[in-house]
Amino acid sequence: MRHIRTGAWAGITFAVLAATTACGADAARKTVDAVSHADAIMAALTRASDKASKLGSAEVETTTVIDAAGGKPVSMDGTYSWGDGAALDVEMDTANAQMQSVQDDPTLTVKMVDGAYYYEVDPQPSGPLKGKHWMRIDVSAVLGESGADSIADNADPTAGLRYIGAAKDVENLGEETIRGKKATHYRGSVGTEQVNASALTAQERKAAIESLKTSGGKMTVDIWVDGKDLPVRMKQSGGGVATTMDFLKFGAIKPITAPPAADTGDLTDQVREQRDQSLGQ
Repeated sequence: MRHIRTGAWAGITFAVLAATTACGADAARKTVDAVSHADAIMAALTRASDKASKLGSAEVETTTVIDAAGGKPVSMDGTYSWGDGAALDVEMDTANAQMQSVQDDPTLTVKMVDGAYYYEVDPQPSGPLKGKHWMRIDVSAVLGESGADSIADNADPTAGLRYIGAAKDVENLGEETIRGKKATHYRGSVGTEQVNASALTAQERKAAIESLKTSGGKMTVDIWVDGKDLPVRMKQSGGGVATTMDFLKFGAIKPITAPPAADTGDLTDQVREQRDQSLGQ
């Protein structure tokens, strides 16, 4: 179960971020018509979303807290790319990732690229990791096919900026200082009701609803946007999971590539078998 939990932590971050796309344009337009201040909120969030989406990548610091895993924060710092599908290249605490059995260093590199997770490990004396520096696991083996599809379909974490205005309780909470930058704080709730009432395609609604299952069907979204119309911080919480992503720098990020195949051991089948057993399949 060790590898499943490790992969799930990495995957939950994307599943949570993907859930921010859960509200559609029709619901957003109804909210704009009904609530006078929604015009300004929607305009601000749309500007931020459009600008960030075009940049395609960012240096980030992400922290995920999962109550069911003891509530200990799990941090991932590095690069997140969405310009050509979801990709990740970050450093994690080895102990938090529960990877001490295969990595002696206090931190390890984790990548997600081309539909798979890659974990930097110490070469092992035997088994699939014998003489290898990387461990590979298909995303679908960790999150299931629907979870993997959700990540693929909702790669851009900033897309939700234009949709939280569809939430009935969206608020402008005023100006705050985040990482030394003055930013406007917005908050709203996203749930399956908004998904079903949205203009998303059937496939998009299915992916969004699958993502929301992680948060019990509803999620609170907090977003801070700076004076340059770029998000500084995004936070999603619900269902015992809270994820915060700070954007340190947008764009001009080195492409994320998979490690050499010859230096990689594949544990996909073992992890998929463990997952199926845990789900009673």
